[in-house]
Amino acid sequence: MKTLKGCETRPTSDRVKESVFNIIAKHLENAHVLDLFAGSGNLGIEALSRSALQAVFVDINGDAVSVIRENLMKTRLAERGTVIRGDALKVLYNLSKDGKRFDIIFIDPPYKSGLLGKSLDIIEKEGLLKETGVVVAERSSNDSAIERAGNLKLARDCVYGNTAVAFYSYSGEI
Repeated sequence: MKTLKGCETRPTSDRVKESVFNIIAKHLENAHVLDLFAGSGNLGIEALSRSALQAVFVDINGDAVSVIRENLMKTRLAERGTVIRGDALKVLYNLSKDGKRFDIIFIDPPYKSGLLGKSLDIIEKEGLLKETGVVVAERSSNDSAIERAGNLKLARDCVYGNTAVAFYSYSGEI
């Protein structure tokens, strides 16, 4: 898969990705996935390749959007992916207005941007996550996990070197 060069993206390492997908395996079958701050689309495409039904990819960067589209074509998953160029927070509101709800939401915002907490708040308030769904949120391991966003509870927090991944659900379990 193609990655972005010269951009402020941190592709999720293979080790972290494998661990994340082992944790969320039971949620993948026929899942509707949102890949927010998608970068190259790495996580959403992996979900599609592991039996997710559809994925929506969101990134503000035009080069990222082009790479996602190219990667979807190369993996022959283009018909199951929708790519949106735009501000992630605004797109969340638009998806809510369109009645979209997701089984899995990946959030990988720029570190230290404050966008992780804002994204979780919007997802919870707008009802974008299905009742049995899971949010997978990547952050710097130097930052503490957000314990709660409304009714979304931290279910699990894993640290992999400089990267940490928090898993959220309504039940507090995954």
